[in-house]
Amino acid sequence: MRERVRAVLLTDRAGMLVIHRVRPGTDPYQVLVGGGVEDGDAGPEAALLREIREEIAGTAVDLRPFHVWRNDRGETERFYTARVTAWNFAARTGPEFSRGDRGEYLLQEVPLTADAIGALNLMPPQIKAALLDALEDGSLPAATR
Repeated sequence: MRERVRAVLLTDRAGMLVIHRVRPGTDPYQVLVGGGVEDGDAGPEAALLREIREEIAGTAVDLRPFHVWRNDRGETERFYTARVTAWNFAARTGPEFSRGDRGEYLLQEVPLTADAIGALNLMPPQIKAALLDALEDGSLPAATR
């Protein structure tokens, strides 16, 4: 069974980073930085830090479990919050970025508000609902407020 990890990357400006995806024949949508846990990864957190390095040439600290669910392919998806300390989207190295048939990847910083998150077409929808719930009950890390 494959395991996936993703990060709610919180910025010092009370926002979060998302990757805006534009693919031919599909409505634009947003995803969180992350991907699959590979055999060489020391665990889910190490995989997530690797994905952050690859996808946004970034570093993050204060990883905290946020949400877990099993997707319709039977994969466990682990979501973490993390404070992103640096990023350089132009220096990303993930293999998906070199394939022209995968569409566009655009990095966006979104305000960490119910209105801004509610306006996103964030995939999977379960993480959007979990973020909105956490904003409502105040359970996101206090450093982001």
